[in-house]
Amino acid sequence: MADEVVSRNFIEQIIDKDLEEGKYEKIITRFPPEPNGYLHIGHAKSILLNYGLAVKYGGQFNLRFDDTNPTKEKEEFVQSIVEDVKWLGADFRNEILFASNYFDKMYEAAIKLIKKGKAYVCDLSADEIREYRGTLKEPGKNSPYRDRSVEENLKLFEEMKDGVYADGEKVLRAKIDMSSPNINMRDPIIYRIARMTHHNTGDKWCIYPMYDFAHPIEDAIEGVTHSICTLEFEDHRPLYDWVVTELEYPHPPKQIEFAKLYLTNVVTGKRYIKKLVDDGIVDGWDDPRLVTLSALRRRGYTPEAIRRFMELSGVSKANSSSDNAMLEYCVREDLKPKADRVMGVIDPVKVVIDNYPEDMTEEFEIENNPDNPDAGTRKVSFSRELYVERDDFMEEPPKKYFRLFPGNEVRLKGAYFVKCVGFDKDDNGNVTTVHVTYDPETRSGSGFEGRKVKGTIHWVDARTAVNAEVRLYENIVDEEKGKLNDDGSLNLNPNSLTVLSDAKLEACLMGAKAGDTFQFIRDGYFCVDSKDSSDEKLVFNRVVGLKSSYKPQ
Repeated sequence: MADEVVSRNFIEQIIDKDLEEGKYEKIITRFPPEPNGYLHIGHAKSILLNYGLAVKYGGQFNLRFDDTNPTKEKEEFVQSIVEDVKWLGADFRNEILFASNYFDKMYEAAIKLIKKGKAYVCDLSADEIREYRGTLKEPGKNSPYRDRSVEENLKLFEEMKDGVYADGEKVLRAKIDMSSPNINMRDPIIYRIARMTHHNTGDKWCIYPMYDFAHPIEDAIEGVTHSICTLEFEDHRPLYDWVVTELEYPHPPKQIEFAKLYLTNVVTGKRYIKKLVDDGIVDGWDDPRLVTLSALRRRGYTPEAIRRFMELSGVSKANSSSDNAMLEYCVREDLKPKADRVMGVIDPVKVVIDNYPEDMTEEFEIENNPDNPDAGTRKVSFSRELYVERDDFMEEPPKKYFRLFPGNEVRLKGAYFVKCVGFDKDDNGNVTTVHVTYDPETRSGSGFEGRKVKGTIHWVDARTAVNAEVRLYENIVDEEKGKLNDDGSLNLNPNSLTVLSDAKLEACLMGAKAGDTFQFIRDGYFCVDSKDSSDEKLVFNRVVGLKSSYKPQ
């Protein structure tokens, strides 16, 4: 446990030391997404970590798009990322930064390296560059173009910018060390020719900087002090440091790596998610079966729950996995005091109280949330015909089944005792109506202390019931068989979505708006869908069930 505490704070310890030594006056962090897809739960860790550090040290948090690869980048992705970062509560002052806005300065930086003899134009093909690079065990060998003069390199690089050469015909490489044990330092490519329309700069450029060159320059331009990256960039740190050193920035940023967030049996890879979207298996990047942030938001997860989940997951240098059940636990705990508890019957069967007057309607007062006395109470209508859950009646029940069956008595939540006296079936043997009688002496709140019953079930008044569609979700991959098939494809769960189109809900849910969340008694937490729900048709997504397999430490 002691090691865990140290690992959670290792970034703060570095920052504390830098401040004590006077390296920086104001802490500036950033979240630098590439706009080539929607953010997922793993990105939330980076957003909240970087923003949390800025808040803790009274500094500044930047949202900056690393848009140096126009082949996969879209304005749609930019807008979705902005919405996600705002939703999580990270304040970037509504100042959206773009790496592409620094392209002129990056070009000038490349010219500076050429003039210092630290960069050269290379004519080798991509395959030849790969061959010359060497292996982890064998050093690389110098390009035959490595010793071009400064003047020739300046001329060729300008011609690259002016569109003289075809895509891939030439590249600009940093001149570092082809024998370095770190392959990233073996004269990496820092600019390539690519005739592509950029979402932000249009057709101004036909050369684009490589990420490893652009990233440290962006950080330095913005005055970022601590560039927090995930562990796969650890081997790239020497190149990061080389760039900011050679370009002589007065206060070079410091790159620090931390372990990514891995979630058990969950699809986070953009390539896999894109295929699910393109193949029509899900209805978009925000399908509630996914763990993109827009999908979690649509499903009904809260930013507070995600922040709590990140706190429990911690920050460390060692890769590890967090249990998806812990994320569900966090949203369940967050919604428990917030969400009103209502009666929703998601798979209904009709109940007729044979001895209840046909023209009579009553109202019962029911508490909105037992865990939150301030939530108050509401009036619920009651009449002769009701709906209950289909599994709350059994013709031939097993032992310890305390709900409705012939001859058994239960309490209708907040109302009366009723006894099952019969039932009707259709031609296929399906139960269509359950007949009961009620005891008017057992009205809830009347002080009745007579006989006891073991079962209480929820119900909805048929006269005032609101019709709705309810969607139940399971993991999109088959957890028992594993996430991937032998061929590398996703092993999909055929039961990942169940649609119940005839749910009956309390009248108080009439007019519920997108994002409104409730606990349906016994069935879980449900959120009004933001895409498909309308005034004409209410659609609810189950956020999470009531039972948890996660045990907090």
